[in-house]
Amino acid sequence: MSEIRLYVTTTEVQAGEILDLLSDVFGEEDIAIATTEIDEKKDIWEASVYMMREDEAEVRSRVEEALKTSFPDTKVEREVIPDVDWVAKSLEGLKPVRAGRFLVHGSHDRDKVRPGDIGIEIDAGQAFGTGHHGTTAGCLETIDRVLRSRRVRNALDLGTGSGVLAIAVRKLRNIPVLATDIDPIATRVAAENVRSNGIASGISTATAPGFHSTTFAANGPFDLIIANILARPLIKMAPQLVNHLAPGGSVILSGILAAQRWKVLAAYNGAHLRHVRTIWRNGWVTIHLDRP
Repeated sequence: MSEIRLYVTTTEVQAGEILDLLSDVFGEEDIAIATTEIDEKKDIWEASVYMMREDEAEVRSRVEEALKTSFPDTKVEREVIPDVDWVAKSLEGLKPVRAGRFLVHGSHDRDKVRPGDIGIEIDAGQAFGTGHHGTTAGCLETIDRVLRSRRVRNALDLGTGSGVLAIAVRKLRNIPVLATDIDPIATRVAAENVRSNGIASGISTATAPGFHSTTFAANGPFDLIIANILARPLIKMAPQLVNHLAPGGSVILSGILAAQRWKVLAAYNGAHLRHVRTIWRNGWVTIHLDRP
């Protein structure tokens, strides 16, 4: 069954606003929502919703209903996505990504790891995070910077996806790392990637739908919390996330469009964290904060 993409063409700021709006509409449903930069110089972006063909009529109706008040002149366009082996297809074009001391590569590029590199092998698969997205690269750079300059005794990778960030922490420091995700498929993929990177112990993976899960209290508080998710859930979870942060600890947040950064910063400043640095990558930002 073919997949359908409904999309609108707009600006970066409006794409972020539409992403937030549609995230509220579809909540935890199995509907993928994304924004993509089309032309940096002209500030052209697309906000997209992905679904199976049989769900198109209902999803289109809900999208159009959600947009008509705040974005009444927005035209919803449609694209049929052909059935393709996307894992194989994506591997064809994926080149190793360098971020700080890390080199994230697929199994087809093991020979690209040079002496001095910290290689992380992640093949394209069912979970987000191959290092090619600006948010993942920004997190890797910030992890490298934080672990060079601060003492970290245990870490949390919240919304782990492929497990790439948890693996990065463990490869830099011999400390316990908890990697969690709300998606059991992502949790399984992360555990497989941990093993394929030669990490026999030190990273625990768990499916946890929220901070009410006992796994956080059992493993925390954490000196480093990394959350590469999306702006809206990051804002909502700010008080709970900070409750699991040790005194003097660091937080790395990403999955944030540049236009959304002020709202995220306001939420975490309100939870008594201090802004340290922001890294910009392809319209996305990664924010480093700490708890003085």
